[in-house]
Amino acid sequence: MPLKVVLRPGEKLIVNGAVLGAGDRAATLFLHNHAQFLRGRDMLRPEDARCPLGRLQLAIQGLYLASDQERPAHRASLADAARAARECRPDLAAEIATCAELVLAGAGYQAMRRCARLLLAPSGG
Repeated sequence: MPLKVVLRPGEKLIVNGAVLGAGDRAATLFLHNHAQFLRGRDMLRPEDARCPLGRLQLAIQGLYLASDQERPAHRASLADAARAARECRPDLAAEIATCAELVLAGAGYQAMRRCARLLLAPSGG
């Protein structure tokens, strides 16, 4: 069963590194096979990653969308971001580790969603 993706007018979608965009009307796309994809509304922009958890989310997003050649550099960024996030939020250390494990296991989309929930978690302490 294909995955149905609906784009708002003017919205962008990244599919396996290619940037697609809707015109002045909504667009419906169907992904019939496995692909790395991310809608514009779900993307975290670098300037919006203002805290260690945001930088972790950005590192996960980068690794999820990275090509095979780019992956080693993104893995290093992920390790650094996860370490900084654990130092900042030790109360979330287990969840941070789970996010990193998920993305390294090829479940990047799930890792991004889980990390986005961490950004909403109240500060401990």
